[in-house]
Amino acid sequence: MNIALLVILFFGFIILLSSFFTVKQQTAVIVERFGRFLNIRHAGLQLKLPIIDKIAGKINLKIQQLDVIIETKTKDNVFVKMKVSVQFMVIKDKVYDAFYKLEYPHDQITAYVFDVVRAEVPKLKLDDVFERKDDIAIAVKRELNEAMTTYGYDIINTLVTDIDPDIQVKNAMNRINAADREKTATEFEAESTRIRIVAKAKAEAESKRLQGQGIADQRREIARGLVESVDVLNKVGINSQEASALIVVTQHYDTLQAIGGDTNSNLILMPNTPGAASDMLNNMVASFSASNQIGESIKQGNLKERKSKKEEKDDYDNGPVQ
Repeated sequence: MNIALLVILFFGFIILLSSFFTVKQQTAVIVERFGRFLNIRHAGLQLKLPIIDKIAGKINLKIQQLDVIIETKTKDNVFVKMKVSVQFMVIKDKVYDAFYKLEYPHDQITAYVFDVVRAEVPKLKLDDVFERKDDIAIAVKRELNEAMTTYGYDIINTLVTDIDPDIQVKNAMNRINAADREKTATEFEAESTRIRIVAKAKAEAESKRLQGQGIADQRREIARGLVESVDVLNKVGINSQEASALIVVTQHYDTLQAIGGDTNSNLILMPNTPGAASDMLNNMVASFSASNQIGESIKQGNLKERKSKKEEKDDYDNGPVQ
């Protein structure tokens, strides 16, 4: 009798312990009685009738994520693999629907994601898929919300986290991008070269202008000095031809002196005899005199020609009176 009592007490204690169970935070437990839904228990210590009541299942109320990889084709016939991350959770007030209406929620969500992506991506070219991935994610979320709310699931967010074209297409895109960047770099280099050339040309032009202006100023001062020298010589009875020749001879000796003062010069001036200066002076005086005579002859001829043309014009204007 004692052994039987101990056995009964032992099994009674086990049955009593099985009547109690705990539910974790963010979890819901479905309790059935004789195979029929009884109620939903939430976090904390719970009590059920032993043997009669049974825990049918547990529902996770946390936000969950499902990654779906889809292979599809774009409008320009490029195959791409897209990774869509769906964040969802069971609606607390619809735990019954989530447990009894849908057996495999992940498969159902995956099917809807496949359907939406394969409906949207073929409308877009590859470049547009990258630019409008947010629009694709919004379309997936809208479609999933309409379908999954009925089953007690709320779609928190959908993200297109990866777009992976075929390797050959990817290499071609990289080559296009590299060529475009090379083109841009070449254009910048060409523009830089053009700017340097224009700046150099402007600098050279400015240098030539200043150099020409300097030479003009120098020659103007030389001419002014020659005029003053000729005036001084005229005052002492030396005519203009002789004065000009004397100035040239003086410059000739100044040049010889400058050449002689340069120790590194290998220049030899020909002729270089004692009578060279006298011959040069006589020749220059004769040249200036001849030049003046020729100039006077040309001037007289031009005057006669203009006078003759004027007389012919007057005769023509004053023609015979009828």
